[in-house]
Amino acid sequence: MKTALIFSIFLILIGSVSVAQNDNAFPVKVQVENGIIEGNYDTHTGIQTYFGVPFAKPPIGDLRWKAPQPLDNWEGVKKTKEFGPRPMQTLVFGDMKSRSKGLSEDCLYLNIWTPATRNTKDLPVLVYFFGGGNVAGDASEYRYDGESMAKKGMVVVTTNYRLNIFGFFAHPELSAEAPYGASGNYGLLDQNAALKWVHKNIAAFGGNPNKITIAGESAGSIGVSQQMASPLSKNLIAGAIGESGAGIKPTMAPVSLKEAENTGLEFAEKAGYPSLAQLRKLSTREVYELYNESKRFGFPAVIDGYFLPKSLPEIFESKQQAMVPLLLGWNSAEIPGMAFMQGQPYTEENYLAKVKEAYPETHDEVLKLYPHGSVQEIERSATDLASDRFIAYSTWKWFDLHRKNSDQKVYRYQYSKLRPPLKDKTLTSGLAGGTVKKDSDAPVKPEAIGAPHACEIEYCMGNLHLVDDYVWTEDDFKVSETMQNYFANFIKTGNPNGENLAEWPSSEANDTNPPIMIINTESVAKNASNDARYEFLDKTYGN
Repeated sequence: MKTALIFSIFLILIGSVSVAQNDNAFPVKVQVENGIIEGNYDTHTGIQTYFGVPFAKPPIGDLRWKAPQPLDNWEGVKKTKEFGPRPMQTLVFGDMKSRSKGLSEDCLYLNIWTPATRNTKDLPVLVYFFGGGNVAGDASEYRYDGESMAKKGMVVVTTNYRLNIFGFFAHPELSAEAPYGASGNYGLLDQNAALKWVHKNIAAFGGNPNKITIAGESAGSIGVSQQMASPLSKNLIAGAIGESGAGIKPTMAPVSLKEAENTGLEFAEKAGYPSLAQLRKLSTREVYELYNESKRFGFPAVIDGYFLPKSLPEIFESKQQAMVPLLLGWNSAEIPGMAFMQGQPYTEENYLAKVKEAYPETHDEVLKLYPHGSVQEIERSATDLASDRFIAYSTWKWFDLHRKNSDQKVYRYQYSKLRPPLKDKTLTSGLAGGTVKKDSDAPVKPEAIGAPHACEIEYCMGNLHLVDDYVWTEDDFKVSETMQNYFANFIKTGNPNGENLAEWPSSEANDTNPPIMIINTESVAKNASNDARYEFLDKTYGN
C-alpha cells in the first residue's frame, strides 16, 4: 500500500514537472521544405523542440508496403509539439516506455532538439535509430531523448520507421509493382527518407547537412550498418555509431529477394489473403492480428538490388560502403549464459555437453577459446559464447570489415558497467533495456556478471535522470558523463578523444591486436585479448 502511494505521488510530481516545462516555453516557427512548423523554445534549457515532424506521406491505403513517398506541401502552420504515433507493434518487449500517443500505420514522424540561436549555423547533427528487433520500439522513448545531447552543441534527431509486417514484408506482387523491382526493406527505406529530409532541412534548425552522424542500438545499430552499406544513404552521412549489432550473419542478416518473397507469399497464403489486392484491403487491425496469430518475429531485411545490392561483407570488402569514421562496440554480458546452457546449471558436464552439441566438429577449439576450469569460469564462458553468437560477433565483424577496407578511423569499445539495483523490488530488468513485473513463479535470475544488452543507451545519451527505475549512484553518472562525452566528441570531430577523458586509440587496418576501450567507472583502453574468439566464429559463419 505504501509503495502504491509513493508511486502515485511520483506520477503526480512527474506530471507537474511536465506542465512546468511547457510553461517555460514559447512557440517558435521554422520554414521547412513543405511548409511552416511550430515547436517550443524552452527558456530554462535553451533547447528548441519539434516533435512529430512528418518526413514522408503516411504509408496507408495504397501506400502500405511501398517505399516512403515525398510529402505534399501544406498551408498554414503545422503544430509539432507532441510525439507522433509510434509504428504498429505488439507488446514484444514490455520494458519499452513510450511517450507517443497511440500506434498507427501513419507513423513516419521524427523529432528534433536543437540548441541553435537565431544566428547559429553548421552545428553537427546526430540522427538516432531506436532498437527493438525491427518489430518494436519508438523514437519517443525517454532513453533516446535528445535534450542532453543537444546541450553538448549539436542538433539531435530521433526518427520512427515501419516495423514487423508493416515494415519488412516482401511479396512477388509488391516487387512487380515497385519501380525498382523489389519489395521488403520499407523500414530501412524510411530511415533513408528521414536522412534525406534531415539533409534537406536541418540547416533551418542550425545544423550542418554535411555533418550528419547516424547512431543506433541493437536493431538501430543494425540499421546504421545497413545505411552505411546502402548506395542510397552512404553519401548522406559523415560518421556512424553502432551499439551492439550489425546486419551480418547470424544477426538479422538480409536474405535474398527470392527467399523474402517466398516467405511473404507463404504467410499471405496461410492467412487466406494470397493476393496483394486482398492484403491492401485489410484494415490495420486485421493485418496486426494476422501477424500476431502467425507467431512470427518480424520479417528479414532483403538483398533487393536497390537499397542493399549485396550482403554487408561483400559491400565492405569491395570498399563500396560510406567512407566515414566509425565508433562501435558491445556490452560485456549482452545475454545471460543461461541462453546457451538452455537453463542447465553451470556444471562442467552440462557445459561440455552443450558445447559439443553446438560444435560437434570443433568443440576442442571452442573449449580453448571459452574455457571451463570452474563454475565461475563456465558462467563467464557461457555468457561470452551466448553474447558472441547473439550480437557481439556480428558487431566485431563490422568493425573488422571497416578498419581493413577503409582509410577512416575506427574506434571500438566494450561497455562494462554493472547496473545498480532496481528501486522497485517487484520489478526485474527486461530484455530490451527497461523493466517488467517480476513473475512470482519464475526462477530467481542469477546476479549479472556484466552489462546486459541495451543497458548503455541512457548512459551514452545522458538520460539517467529520465530513466527512474534504478538506484543510480555517483559512479553511474560518472560513467554516463564519460560515455556521452566520447560520443559527443566523435559526432563533432570524428574522434572521441577530448579533455579529461582517457585516451581512446583508433584501430588500424594492420593491427593484429587492435585496441578496445573498456568503458566503466574507470575507463581504459587495452589491447584486445580475445579476438581469437571472433576469428573462430568468422570461419564458422563463413562471412
